Amino acid sequence: MSLKRQRDAEINVDGDEIGDENGAEDHSYNKKRRQDSTLESADNGLLPLASYGDDDDDEDGYGEDEDDRDENGAVQERRQRLVEIRKDCPYLDTVNRQVLDFDFEKFCSVSLSNLNVYACLVCGKYYQGRGRNSHAYTHSLEAGHHVYINLRTEKAYCLPDGYEVNDPSLDDIRHVLNPRFSREQVEQLDTIKQWSRALDGSDYLPGMVGLNNIKETDFVNVTIQSLMRVTPLRNFFLIPENYQNCKSPLVHRFGELTRKIWHSRNFKGQVSPHEFLQAVMVASKKRFRIGAQSDPVEFMSWLLNTLHADLGGTKKSNSSIIYKCFQGQLEVVKEIQNRKVNEKKEETEKQQKVTGMEDKAEPDDVVREICRMPFLMLGLDLPPPPLFKDVMEKNIIPQVPLFNILKKFDGESITEVVRPQIARMRYRVTRLPQYLILHMRRFTKNNFFVEKNPTLVNFPVKNLELKDYIPLPVPNGNEKLRSKYDLIANIVHDGKPGEGSYRVFVQRKSEEGWYEMQDLHVSETLPQMVALSEAYMQIYEQQQ
Repeated sequence: MSLKRQRDAEINVDGDEIGDENGAEDHSYNKKRRQDSTLESADNGLLPLASYGDDDDDEDGYGEDEDDRDENGAVQERRQRLVEIRKDCPYLDTVNRQVLDFDFEKFCSVSLSNLNVYACLVCGKYYQGRGRNSHAYTHSLEAGHHVYINLRTEKAYCLPDGYEVNDPSLDDIRHVLNPRFSREQVEQLDTIKQWSRALDGSDYLPGMVGLNNIKETDFVNVTIQSLMRVTPLRNFFLIPENYQNCKSPLVHRFGELTRKIWHSRNFKGQVSPHEFLQAVMVASKKRFRIGAQSDPVEFMSWLLNTLHADLGGTKKSNSSIIYKCFQGQLEVVKEIQNRKVNEKKEETEKQQKVTGMEDKAEPDDVVREICRMPFLMLGLDLPPPPLFKDVMEKNIIPQVPLFNILKKFDGESITEVVRPQIARMRYRVTRLPQYLILHMRRFTKNNFFVEKNPTLVNFPVKNLELKDYIPLPVPNGNEKLRSKYDLIANIVHDGKPGEGSYRVFVQRKSEEGWYEMQDLHVSETLPQMVALSEAYMQIYEQQQ
């Protein structure tokens, strides 16, 4: 072997670029190995949003293109190399935790690629790769920022030297990047009363952090804050192993957001649901999007059904964590006028007019259908507000007890519907869910505009006893009838229909205190204040 070929072989072992006549073969081999590693990562339950390369084996961190070929036609290859691991990095004091924000999508700020992305721990920006032709390497030379962390593997590196930094002082950054909970910690969450402190000195309660309103996304924020009070749902999503085989980005983003909200070691006292909103926009085909106000009832219904389907749920009860928490059952009696009988009636009426004789009405002019159907939430109809003003020239805002509007589900009250056809409906609850979602139909749409019903609903915050107001099924055998519920979340709409804003009252179980949350604003409030608001959607928890 010539001296030049021997020197090239030594360079190859050290991991630097090499170009010889075997370059084309190596290129095809490396391409096949990257595809295999991508398939392996999909099988191992990694996030399906990005097909990640093998980070430690990549020199440049992004794929070659035609411009990477040199004059001799050889391709600059990425070689497997031994990375030096050091504990004594001299640049660790340059790490600035104040600028680190891992709530946004993991995309390179230069190439906009989501493959092999590193965060600069000095300025907080995201760059791709760490090889000599990569954006992170260039940034380390231009800006003098030397410490980077891989956003997927959580390994820290010093650039341009290229060695891995193994220092326990970076563990807090890893915990913020990817919050993790043990099963014991999850079980103890509702008993912890301890406050946490952010880097800026402000105090916050884990689980009671504000959510950033990116642009008219308060309908998402109040829905998320409400669902965070549903203990089984929260506990399920705090442990990623429960859904690691799920391919849905929406499920994984919802899990990440849940872990960030309940994490006690955050650098700041609020969370931005940006990644979750991007997943919502894709999954809903822009039905719910940033910059367009939507209805939290519609969003809650869509979110629960989509999460149920993505988690592999079926029509059977208890087939997913969503159905275990929220699914109940209704018996619906539908009475429809029989068209044929009506036509005969009209003919006989005409004959009676001609002959002057009377005939008795036939009793079977109504077709009755009885069916059982599952539900995730119950819609309650509010009485119409008064049309006229009182003596003081002010509109009287009527009040109605919750029990009055719950009579819709007593199996006797008749609800008339027009669509899809004119019918008389009667509803009766045959199975109560563990968590009962009620929504008051405040908004009615006609041909010209949307109207809002300002009627106040008087409801109990504790001990809502359903069996006193609606007939409930008799439990089987030794089962106990659980019909008492406690309020855990109450969503309120303020302002005009189509505009306005949403806020939510939620309960903190460790202290049984109530908090009012509107985007980033979180403040403690009295239980009496909860019942004075225009309730729009409520979540009740069954007493065990």
